[in-house]
Formats: sequence, structure tokens, C-alpha cells
Amino acid sequence: MNKKQKKVLVRILIAAALMITFSILPLKGMIKFALFMIPYLVIGYDILRKAGKGILNRQVFDENFLMAVATVGAIILGEYTEGVAVMLFYQIGELFQSYAVGKSRKNISELMDIRPDYANIEVDGSIQQIDPDEVEIGTIILVQTGEKIPIDGIITEGTSTLNTSALTGESLPKEVSAGDEVISGCINLTGVLKIRTTREFGESTVSKILELVENSSSRKSKSENFISKFARYYTPLVCYGALALAVLPPIFNMLIFKHPAEWNEWIYRALTFLVISCPCALVISIPLTFFAGIGGASREGILVKGSNYLETLAKTDCVVFDKTGTLTQGVFEVVGVHHNILDDERIVEYAALAECYSSHPISKSLQKAYGKPIDRSRIKDVQEISGNGVTAVVDGKNIAAGNGKLMKRLGIDYQECQHVGTVVHLAIDGTYAGHILIADQLKQHTKEAVHALHAAGMKNTVMLTGDAKNVAECVAEEIGISQVYSELLPADKVKKVEELLAQEGKKEKLAFVGDGINDAPVLSRADIGIAMGALGSDAAIEAADVVLMDDDPLKVVKAIRIARKCIRIVYENIYFAIGIKVLCLILGALGIANMWLAIFADVGVMVLAVLNAVRALAIKRK
Repeated sequence: MNKKQKKVLVRILIAAALMITFSILPLKGMIKFALFMIPYLVIGYDILRKAGKGILNRQVFDENFLMAVATVGAIILGEYTEGVAVMLFYQIGELFQSYAVGKSRKNISELMDIRPDYANIEVDGSIQQIDPDEVEIGTIILVQTGEKIPIDGIITEGTSTLNTSALTGESLPKEVSAGDEVISGCINLTGVLKIRTTREFGESTVSKILELVENSSSRKSKSENFISKFARYYTPLVCYGALALAVLPPIFNMLIFKHPAEWNEWIYRALTFLVISCPCALVISIPLTFFAGIGGASREGILVKGSNYLETLAKTDCVVFDKTGTLTQGVFEVVGVHHNILDDERIVEYAALAECYSSHPISKSLQKAYGKPIDRSRIKDVQEISGNGVTAVVDGKNIAAGNGKLMKRLGIDYQECQHVGTVVHLAIDGTYAGHILIADQLKQHTKEAVHALHAAGMKNTVMLTGDAKNVAECVAEEIGISQVYSELLPADKVKKVEELLAQEGKKEKLAFVGDGINDAPVLSRADIGIAMGALGSDAAIEAADVVLMDDDPLKVVKAIRIARKCIRIVYENIYFAIGIKVLCLILGALGIANMWLAIFADVGVMVLAVLNAVRALAIKRK
């Protein structure tokens, strides 16, 4: 409990003790009124002040106004105990709500702990701590054991293990050494590291993540927007309804039925009606549920940009995966050279040199297989043809390296590969020289993730890839994916997603899962874009609606499960709160419900709804 919550608790205890004491004593008249005003003001002065400010600011109809009118009216009618009790239990409900919000915020604040306070730089043999904002790109910073990495960079010296749990939700440490890229927010566990910064602090991973989380509350779901509009019209309506209940029946009794007006009884019913009608349970619990859901997800390394995306994710019935780097490890290795007219080493050398300017994983695997420094002076006139491959002049020879589409484009006859894998065909001066077979491995939990999606009732799972048809179909069959589309260019993936979207019903949603390297257009086009393993990927964080901070496909299932649980709790609270209130309002209008039942209909329902909302924080771990 924070200081503010403790003060409210003290006020509740004091007011409760005084109310019980004064209720037992045989008090009458002005003495009773004066004594009961003490606990009433102790517990309700802030509510009365807020109601007064609302009236002055012409924003009259809110829960503070309802509580003020109901309790002041009860005291005027001489129902001192009930007047104080209404305010007392209302504050108890507010305390529960404050505690629940605080618990939700704790998950967010734990994520905020990744924000570094300083960066170490070495000046004249001594270490100085400076603000991370002041560190320029290319600066060598020193990260000692137990410290957070303040800025993204590349290790120049040292080996260590990093704790990435604040970012990924996973406790398994990561081994790093010289040459490895590291990102801000990780904690250095074992060794001292020297890191050359590659970004300014404002552009670093930790800054982007914090900005994403801080802005998540600004994107409201349809349910939240509905509740806001509902409360805007509902509260004035019930106020006028209570006024009508207090005035019209007594007038009818006098003028039409010639009975006594019984003003006290009808005003009491109207005040009971006001207390029952207070929309606290809905106004508080619905945003709190989404807030708790986003907080619980962030603790698992799942960053949701807003409650609207959480709501969309819960309605997902079709999940479309990119293949490379999403379902597979994206770590390619050369496993063979076939149909070659030169020796294997020469074929790999030409392919590696021609592809050296590309950042694609295929290029990196070729350079790794070549195993020597790239002499860029040997390479000229490099042209990358999207979805096909590259052409270049290497040692004066015209080299073409790519897939079968490139060979067809250049009019070169080529040999099909009989093995499963990614094939890089090579042509030298217009003559086919052979092909290189490159293999990729499935991620550890890929099969389990696809099976879990089907078990969760997913109508369709789809895989999109630029790989050859035989490779794609082999992978799809192995992991149990429903549909596969192969040999796609980046633009084809967008088109294919649009076709799949056209097949969806109005209430059905499509999610696209990509690794964030070149999937930004498709992530943006889907109903919900999920970027997987997006640590350090600016494009993914910007384009995606949900960012998974590691590359485990099971996180997709977990994200959907969190979203569904959150929405289920939202609807439980809506049906429960409205159902109880409608029933009690009818009983109150008929004079069957008294102020104590009204307290339950208001505060009791709110407390139960808030406690139910907090369940969204609890995430089951396998």
C-alpha cells in the first residue's frame, strides 16, 4: 500500500468506529446530527469537494455527484447511519480499485526498471557516469557486472551472460562476447563489457519499448469507448429518473388518488435509486481489466500497443505466419553444392562475393561458408533483384546468384535440386555453373505452437514464404499448418493477406506473424500484426500492433490466450454489473430495496468486478 492508500484506510477505520459507536448510543436531535457529521466528513469530505468542483466546472453528472446527493439526502431525512455507511462503503470500494490499479501498474513499473540511469565512459583512466542522453554514436561505454546496458551497441571487448527477462519474460541467460550486438535494458550478469554504441539513447530499444508501453493506454478498445459513452448518457438519465421518482408519485397520490403525499418515503426511494445506479463497477472495472491484461502480457515479454489491439487479438480465428525467422530459426547453413562445373569452394566463393552487399540470411550463410574476408575491390556493378537474387561483376566475370526465377529471367537453363532446402543457382558469364543447397531448421516450439493454435479453435493457419514449392510444402506438412503459399515476393505476401482478409467474416480477424526484418507492409495490412523476436528491430516495433520480445512461436498462443481471457472478464463484468443494477433499480423503485441493498448494488458489485478484473494479471505458465 502507498501513503495515499494508507491514509484512506485510516479514515475508513476512524469513520467506521465512530459510526458504530454513535449507532449504539441513545442519541437524539441535533446532538445525534452533529456527532454523525464527524464520521461523515472524515470519510466523505473529498467526495463532496470533487462533487462541488464538478458543479462549478459544469461537469455535474458523475459518481461523486451521485454519492453526494444520495448521502446528503439520507442525512436530511434523518437516516444518519445509512448516509455515513453509503460514503464509507463507497470509499472502501475506491480503496480496492486503487489497490488493483496499483498492482497492475507494478507490472508496468517493473518493465520501466529497464530504463538505465547512467552510462559509464572512461576518461583519462577513470570511469565517469554520464546521462545516457549525452552519449554519442560510436562512443565506447563500459558496463560492469550487475549494471544495465544503457544503449544499443556492439561488444568490442569482454565476454558475459545477459539477463534479458525484463524484455523477453524468459529467465534463460544469454551468452555474449566480442562482436555480438547487444541491446539496452539487458542486465550484465558476469563479466565486464566494453560496447561501441550504434544508436543514440532516444533511438535505442529500451526507449522505444518504454514509449510503446506508456502510450498503450491511449488506444481504447470498443468496449472501453462504449462504457465511456454509456456513462455519459446513463448518469444524467438516472439522475432525472431519481428526481421523477421523488416528485411524481407523491403528486399523483395527492392530486389523483387523494392520498397523503408521503414525500419522505419517495425521496428515500429516489436516493436509494441514485446509489444503486452509480456506474462505478463498469467505469472502473472495464479499463482496469484491459490495463491488467496489458500489464500481465508485458511481464511475459508480450507488448500490446493498446486495448483495441487486445480486443482484436481475442477475435482472431486465422493466423498467417511468415516462414523464415518466424517458424524456422532463420540460421541458414550451406549443406551441399550440386551440378557444379567448378569445384565447390569456387562456386561458394563467387556466390558469397556476389551476395556480400545483401543483409539477407542467405547472403550471411554464403559468407560464413566462404570463411574468408570479403575483398570488395573484386566486386562491381551489384544489382539486387527483389525476390530473385543478385547480379554482379566479380573478377571481371558476370555472376548471377539467385533462385530459379532469376535463371528464367536471364534465359539460362538450370538444374532442379532434388533435395529439400533453399537453392541458390549460380551462372557465370551466362552459363549455368551449379547450385548451392542451404538448409534452415525449425524452431524448437514451432510444431507445438501450431498444434496449440488448432487446439484453441483457430479456423485456419497459413504459411507464406518465398521458398520453392517443394520446400514450403515439406515444412508445412511437418508442422501441421493448414495452408501454404510459396514462391512469393514481398508484394505477393501483401496481396495474399488481402485475399485471406476478403474471405474473413465481419467478426473474424486475421493475425499476421512475422520476424520484423522485411514484413512491415504485411504487419500493417493484417487486422492484427504480430512481430516476433523483435528485439532491436525498429521496423517491427513501428509496424506491429503486438510485439513479442523473443522468437518463441508459443508466445503467439500465449498472446491470444491472454487477450481472450481479458475480453472474457470484460464481458463477465458488463453482464454482472448491468444485471445486478437493473434488478436492484426495479426493487428500489418499488420500495422493496433499502439503502443497504443499494450499497451492495453499488460498492459490492464494484468490489467484485474489480477483483474479477485483477484476474487478468494472472498468466498461467507452462
